[in-house]
Amino acid sequence: MSFYEKLKALNIELPPVATPAAAYVMYAQSGNTVFLSGHIAKKDGKPWAGQLGKDMATDEGKLAARAVAIDLIATLQAACGGDLHRVKRIVKVMSLVNSTGDFTEHHLVTNGASELIGEIFGEQGKHARSAFGVAQLPLGACVEIEMIAELA
Repeated sequence: MSFYEKLKALNIELPPVATPAAAYVMYAQSGNTVFLSGHIAKKDGKPWAGQLGKDMATDEGKLAARAVAIDLIATLQAACGGDLHRVKRIVKVMSLVNSTGDFTEHHLVTNGASELIGEIFGEQGKHARSAFGVAQLPLGACVEIEMIAELA
């Protein structure tokens, strides 16, 4: 099954690529490696605000991370000139989780993105990963994730 067939089977329609909110680009390519800028979680087109351990539970954070992964895949498609079949491998995912000092489930929140990436890209989606807790994110977002991929 192709990446696009997997997206369709999961009822996922890739959104338009977001525009930068500050002085950066959404992705940059060096050789066959593409670096995707951090994408914040959005719900109904607006920043998905909240802090894990305060007003958000792990399961909701996981859904937010999954939403970020969908936006990242849309940006990756743009970086591939519109063809996800150029993705050779998802190399690394880095996740920032807006959380209280005593919240310790950043890795479980980030699974929302990692699991979807694995579901869509299969073996090519197995990636290295970091998940961090931070005191705050832009616009109060609950999760921000960046990604590095290798293109064919």
